[in-house]
Amino acid sequence: MNRRQFLTAAGAAPALLRARSKRPNILFLLGDDHRWDALGCMGNRVIRTPHIDALASRGVTFTRNFVTTAICVTSRASIFTGLYARTHRIVEFRNSFAPELWARAYPMLIRRTGYRTGFIGKFGIDGGKAPAEDFDYWRGFQGQGRYFPKGDGKTHLTTIQGDQMIEFLQGCKPEQPFCLSVSFKAPHVQDEDPRQFLYDPRDESMYQDARIPLPQTAAPRYIEQLPLSVQRSEGRRRWAVRFSTPRLYQESVKGYYRLISGVDRQVGRAAEELRRLGQADNTIIIYTGDNGFYLSEHGLAGKWLMHEESIRTPLIIFDPRLDPVKRGRKEGRMVLNIDLAPTMLGMADVRPPASMQGRSLVPLISGGAGAWRNEFFYEHHFRNNGWIPSTEGVRTNRYKYTKYTDEPGTVEELYDLEVDMWEETNLAENPRYMDRLKMLRARREAWLTRLDQWRPDQAWSDPS
Repeated sequence: MNRRQFLTAAGAAPALLRARSKRPNILFLLGDDHRWDALGCMGNRVIRTPHIDALASRGVTFTRNFVTTAICVTSRASIFTGLYARTHRIVEFRNSFAPELWARAYPMLIRRTGYRTGFIGKFGIDGGKAPAEDFDYWRGFQGQGRYFPKGDGKTHLTTIQGDQMIEFLQGCKPEQPFCLSVSFKAPHVQDEDPRQFLYDPRDESMYQDARIPLPQTAAPRYIEQLPLSVQRSEGRRRWAVRFSTPRLYQESVKGYYRLISGVDRQVGRAAEELRRLGQADNTIIIYTGDNGFYLSEHGLAGKWLMHEESIRTPLIIFDPRLDPVKRGRKEGRMVLNIDLAPTMLGMADVRPPASMQGRSLVPLISGGAGAWRNEFFYEHHFRNNGWIPSTEGVRTNRYKYTKYTDEPGTVEELYDLEVDMWEETNLAENPRYMDRLKMLRARREAWLTRLDQWRPDQAWSDPS
């Protein structure tokens, strides 16, 4: 397949794929544990995120963006490679990329075509040596990192990462395109610190007068209907630390919001520096999160399980080359974290490997594309000494099916999201939904079979 045939097969929009004398720059920004509704542009009336909201007003907001595994190590591996966990096999923090797999990751493929590449922040895959030599600019770190690495209690990591963004941008040459990936620690908690949400001290006054409503599903009756392994899980232990009293709930959610507002400030700094350098009109900016985050829904903290709060994240793509009449649009088709690698490759005019399981979002950015996915497979197998239940499932446009694979017997959940968005009523034992349950069980088996057949030298297609 030649380049023209490839672009046509990808369904790329003519406005984005016209002949270019200069390939676009790509600035990829990743929040850590940033759930989909924690942005002003996603309808949150409390949080202040003016700079990310401005990107949304001039770009495309994907309102149904999901991760295929809700834990940072696995999700980041999926973002790098465009692959499901069952394929790339990064399910533990001690895992590392096989060399042949990392060679097909988006930063490696883009760099080979002449892009200047950089990485800032939390790499997330902690096994083996950090790939500093595979980037032209490396300010990454392994592990969780610390919010005050200088030890002064004043210089926040998010600000340091903003400074590093500016340093990278100032080191770029106008004639060479760049791809910079910034992986913020925020709004992830500092797990070992009793204060948990260690925001920048200058943001102390933000949200002081706000009252955050408690989610309806935080009520005890919703907790009691969860599988026993969930009721005894790490998510419940962390709930007790973060949300178990009204005062603690308010403090924690406001701390979470302050961390996100700190990230937003750095997004604004980067956008301003791009304008100052004359690069704004040729730089695509992508903002998303590596997974969601429970704010006491279902009586839980953390992520890991298959509820919307855990698997749904923001995704905003601003392409300054997009026709102005198509800006500020909200796109409701189902997109995934595995779509990010083929999307960035497509933007850089790099052909994604046929074995990638994600799909380029370039056609959707312009409002095009024909048939699109109507389901995806979810899996989570990080054990944490058995305190995080293992799950697999299928989410369609309307239904969500979850199987708790560690439970004795058959423990399942089925939700009709069209009438029950917050997953309050489990229909798995409702006789009226037995046909639907059987169909989704079969879809899970089909996904498992198809994923086990994946080969790096063969083209991928979702199970029919």
